[in-house]
Amino acid sequence: MTLWKHEMKMNIKSLLIWSCCIGIVNFGCLLLFENLADTMEQMAKSYSQMGSFSTVLGLDRLSIATMEGFYATELGLIFAIGGAMFAAMTGALMLAKEEEGHTSEFLHALPFGRRYIIRWKYLAMVSVIILFQIIVILWETLGFAIAGEMPEVQEYLLFHGAQFFVQLEVGSVCFLVSAGSRKKQIGAALGLAVLLYVADMMCRIVPDIEKLKYATPYYFSNAADIFTSGKVDCGMLGIGVVITAAAFMCAFGVYMRKDLAA
Repeated sequence: MTLWKHEMKMNIKSLLIWSCCIGIVNFGCLLLFENLADTMEQMAKSYSQMGSFSTVLGLDRLSIATMEGFYATELGLIFAIGGAMFAAMTGALMLAKEEEGHTSEFLHALPFGRRYIIRWKYLAMVSVIILFQIIVILWETLGFAIAGEMPEVQEYLLFHGAQFFVQLEVGSVCFLVSAGSRKKQIGAALGLAVLLYVADMMCRIVPDIEKLKYATPYYFSNAADIFTSGKVDCGMLGIGVVITAAAFMCAFGVYMRKDLAA
């Protein structure tokens, strides 16, 4: 628990910066929605006829002139990519920072075993992701309240629930990278978050690579899919949960056998 508290203090600044930046951007966009409603009705017709672009963003199924469509196709995208990047960065820092900062010798001199360290660091990562979700939701809720309109609550909560599993999966994979690295791989982690989103876009456009959907968590958490169907693909979600568990177990095994640099 001591290590968890320490990690939470170490990550509080990054948490507040990322969550408030994304939350404030979405908040500001929600305030603009009412003023842009008339203009967006005309834009919605054009966007729905843009072929593959419309399909990827869900503009062929949802209208950006409605709050649901606007949130699912615009703000949901901001949250999805930003949240995954934040989770990736957090996971990539958790273990590798000790060796890069030459603090691993001090940490392992304390009466903590490696099992204790990896367990509480992972729980700290999960806690940070949960707080990130809560802060952004609070900003968005404030924006909905001022705008006087919000999307269907069930679909909204389903979307954020799915995004939690996305962030947990991406964070866990980067946690594994952190366990096997002696330096913080922030660039690679952020690149992974973006690459997975690109993979989701490509598998929706190109039928020949449709199987890529099994490798990217963005597929089951797509806002347009959730807001139009009212559900999350449980099969795809299950694959994501398996990948998350496997990543943590592999990280545990790698870290337990690793020769730590002083």
